[in-house]
Amino acid sequence: MKKQKTKLLQYKGFSLMKERLIFHVDVNSAYLSWEAVHQLKNGAPTDIRTIPSIIGGDTSLRKGVVLAKSLPAKRFGIHTGEPVTDALTKCPTLQSFQPNFPLYHKYSKAFITILKKYAPVVEQVSIDEAYLDMSGLHYFYSTPLEAAEKIQTDIRETLDFTVNIGISSNKLLAKMASDFEKPDKIHTLFPSEIEKKMWHLPVRTLFFTGRAAAQKLNQLGIYTIGDIAKSNPDFLKAHLNSQGVTLWNYANGRDNSPVKESPDAPKGYGNSTTLSKDLTSLSEAKPVLLELCETVTKRLREDQVYAQVIEVELKDSHFRRKSHQTVLDYSTNTTDDFYQISVKLFKELWDGTPIRLLGVRGGKLTLDKIEQIQLFTETASSHEKREKMSKLDAALDSIQKKHGKNSIMRASKL
Repeated sequence: MKKQKTKLLQYKGFSLMKERLIFHVDVNSAYLSWEAVHQLKNGAPTDIRTIPSIIGGDTSLRKGVVLAKSLPAKRFGIHTGEPVTDALTKCPTLQSFQPNFPLYHKYSKAFITILKKYAPVVEQVSIDEAYLDMSGLHYFYSTPLEAAEKIQTDIRETLDFTVNIGISSNKLLAKMASDFEKPDKIHTLFPSEIEKKMWHLPVRTLFFTGRAAAQKLNQLGIYTIGDIAKSNPDFLKAHLNSQGVTLWNYANGRDNSPVKESPDAPKGYGNSTTLSKDLTSLSEAKPVLLELCETVTKRLREDQVYAQVIEVELKDSHFRRKSHQTVLDYSTNTTDDFYQISVKLFKELWDGTPIRLLGVRGGKLTLDKIEQIQLFTETASSHEKREKMSKLDAALDSIQKKHGKNSIMRASKL
């Protein structure tokens, strides 16, 4: 009986009783999987996961890129992030579907609801992935694998899509494990397994290693994660600044970040868009600014917060990025406020060069509605206008929530 008890508390040299146990759960090709499930429920004869298919943007726009791909599409060399036009060249029979974000949010919510059945603390880090703090697992399951299989089966049978699950003692290693062979797999990556399972991988696969950092490491003769782990952290810092030390810690499996139920409060709310053609006039920019302001302020209102800083950014046809902001003596989340100020900022910022990208951001957030104080210039009519615009926003939000985004719009957008 004593041997059996010891077996239940130890797993691959890992103490289930003393150490943290973290799962990272990642939906396999989320957007495409959710589109496939939706189509099958509505009578589609073919599961698009079984044929060359992608979720991609509008090919007439510059942001027409592959957002998700099926395994058959992957075999044609199609990868996430490449232009849809390039993907179609690689596979002329490729089927492309427009993204349906309301649908994705619906399935994401159902996905997280299932995860919360199995862990007291679930941290959702994106629409299709989450960390679970499974510490104390030995009270309910004999091994971490048994728990992971139950979660995987529950999602598959309830929602009809698959997930990968990575298991370890911290978030970093759990994340790395879930990225191993896909789809519908479970992998462990405990500290005792790092050298065998992770060190042989190329540096680009290490979390937090971008393309530029990987190229720099290669130039230094560092090609694998093991090479990073065995390097002198001071040497890495000299070439990659603080990122070098972070990568050295990650390569050695070091990460103490907690699994947090509630995400950190955002420091700002913003939105930007790459334009289908360069803008060359204020009249062309205005409706884009209005659309961006509507999106940003709607999110502010949903979270019941206000902004005291409004910022406009642009990227011109020479790929130069510039921004301009103003600090308000009051707080706001009304669309009209954001729009009027954004137009003013845009006029001050723009030098006439054709524009490729526009963005609007609200910062210096507060939960308080701070009123504008202008003792000598404030008039009753201007105060009434702000109140009127606030009520208009509330009415539009309510109608759009009930009947859809396009059910009603401002006349200035027509």
